[in-house]
Amino acid sequence: MNLENTQVQMRKGILEYCILHIISRGEVYASDMLEELTSAKIMVVEGTLYPLLTRLRKAGLVEYKWVESNSGPPRKYYTLTEDGGNFLGSLNATWKDLVKSTRLITQKKTAS
Repeated sequence: MNLENTQVQMRKGILEYCILHIISRGEVYASDMLEELTSAKIMVVEGTLYPLLTRLRKAGLVEYKWVESNSGPPRKYYTLTEDGGNFLGSLNATWKDLVKSTRLITQKKTAS
């Protein structure tokens, strides 16, 4: 079994959750999301991020607006919709349960 593949799959599993969290803090540009995810060691490329953002928009969880830029073409800034905020709230509860369950399993002492 390939360790790197398993690590990538674990990170992909929480990518949507992390992106929604980033967007929940206010208007954000995709390259800023990429930078934050990369600095948090959640490696993602544009080819992964943009389709995910499109899927979140089609689901009504995020929306965007175009903003003119002084240094190039207009930029797309993303925000969370009300449905997105509710969805993220549910994911927060799920995340807390998963962390608690994982800790129960991973911190259990071996039987002697």
